[in-house]
Amino acid sequence: MGSNVFKFKNLHLAFASFIVMVVGLAYGINPTRIMSFFFDFNVESVDLSHLLRAIMGLYLALGVYWIMGIFKPEHWRGATKTCTIFMGGLAVGRMISLIIDGIPSITFSIGMIMEIVFMIWGIINLKKE
Repeated sequence: MGSNVFKFKNLHLAFASFIVMVVGLAYGINPTRIMSFFFDFNVESVDLSHLLRAIMGLYLALGVYWIMGIFKPEHWRGATKTCTIFMGGLAVGRMISLIIDGIPSITFSIGMIMEIVFMIWGIINLKKE
């Protein structure tokens, strides 16, 4: 396998892990301030803070696994599969919400587009492998 293909495959995991980890940190570092600033809702209960920090932990864990897939070739396929499924799941959830709830803010619309791109990119990489 050529080194350019290898770099392209790893680029998928590198970008996805970076984005997911940044978003995870945004959800969990200080949910009270960040959610009201970016998403127009207030985190007013300890339970919601716990939920957002659990999501942060999930996002960080997945991001770490995807990075592991870059540096440990034996984990590349599993990392790429989980990334593709994760992004596809987020995109499907957003599409369901689009149908039921209507058009979201630009932030969420961009997120949905990015998730679809990462899902397709992962599928392409898995087929090339």
